[in-house]
Amino acid sequence: MLRKKLLPIASAAILTAGVVWGAFAIWFDGPVSALWAGALASAFGAGCLLLLAAIRPFRRSALIVLAAVMIVAAWWLRIPPRNDRDWAPDVARLPTATVEGSRVTIHNVRNFDYRTADDFTERWESRGFDLDALRGIDMFISYWGSPFIAHTIASWEFEHGPHLAVSIETRRERGEDYSALRGFFRQYEIYYVVADERDVIRLRTNFRGEHVYLYRLRIPREKARALLLGYLAEVNRLAARPQWYNALSHNCTTTIRHRVQEVSPGNPWDWRILLNGYLDELGYARGTIDTSMPFPELRRRSEITEKARAADRNPDFSKRIREGLPGGHPGVPGTGA
Repeated sequence: MLRKKLLPIASAAILTAGVVWGAFAIWFDGPVSALWAGALASAFGAGCLLLLAAIRPFRRSALIVLAAVMIVAAWWLRIPPRNDRDWAPDVARLPTATVEGSRVTIHNVRNFDYRTADDFTERWESRGFDLDALRGIDMFISYWGSPFIAHTIASWEFEHGPHLAVSIETRRERGEDYSALRGFFRQYEIYYVVADERDVIRLRTNFRGEHVYLYRLRIPREKARALLLGYLAEVNRLAARPQWYNALSHNCTTTIRHRVQEVSPGNPWDWRILLNGYLDELGYARGTIDTSMPFPELRRRSEITEKARAADRNPDFSKRIREGLPGGHPGVPGTGA
C-alpha cells in the first residue's frame, strides 16, 4: 500500500526535475535571443507542470510530459560544439602535438606574461620534449572559494627544460564569463590549456588570489609517459572535433580520470572525484601521493601559494615552488624534500 502511494510522488518528483532541466536547457541553449529563450523556457516549464496537475489519470499526464522532456533532450543532445567562435584571447589558439618516436613537439603552448588577470602580453610557443627524459607527473589542486570544489592541473617534469602543465578548462567566447550553472549545459566547449607553469599556476596564485597545493604523484614513469601521450592524443582530437564541457560529467577532474583509466584501468569511482576539493585526501588513501607523514602535515607542507607569489617572474619558478616539497617520483633520485 505504501509503495503504491509513494510511486506517483517519486514519479512526479522525477518528472518535475526533468521539466526544470528542460526549461534551463531551452533558456541557456535555445537558438533564439535571450529574451525569447526565457519566454519559451517559462512557457515550457509552466505548461508541463500544468499538465501534470490538471490531466487525469496521472499516468496520462506523466507520459505527455515525459514525451515533451525527451523531445527537448533529443534536440539538446544534437547541438554541435564548435571551434570557430570569437574566443577570449587566453583560449584563442588550440594546441596540437606531433610525436616522432620519443620526441614530442607541441604547438601553441601558452606562456603569457601577466600584469593583472585580464591584462597580459600574449606568447604562444612551440616547444619540444624528450619522452625518454620524463621524470614523473605532479598534480596541482587550486581553491578559489569552497573547500569542497577545486581545480586540478597536471604537470609533467623532465630532466632538462621546463615542466609541461595541462589545465582542462572551459573555452570561453570573448567577453564571456564562466557560470557554474551554465557549466551544466551546452555553453562552453572543453579546452586543454597546455602551458608553462609560470603562466597557468602564477595566474592563479598571484593574480586570482587562489590557494594552490602541489603533490608529486607516485606513478611509474612508463605510466606517466602513457598518460601524457593520452593527453596529447586528446589535444589533437579536440583540434579536429570539439567537445562540450560539462560541470558534472566532463570537467577538469572527471576528464583526468578518463585519461588515467586509459592507462591504468580499475580505479574505482569515489565521491571525492566529484567533490574534488578532497582529491588529495583520496590520493593519500590510495597511496598515489606521499604517505610518509600524517595527511594534515603533508597538506600543510604541500601548499605552494606563498612560494609562487614570491617566485613571481623568476625563470626558476618551477624549481622555487618545489623547494621543500614532500615526496618524490618513483625511481627518480633528488625529486623529494
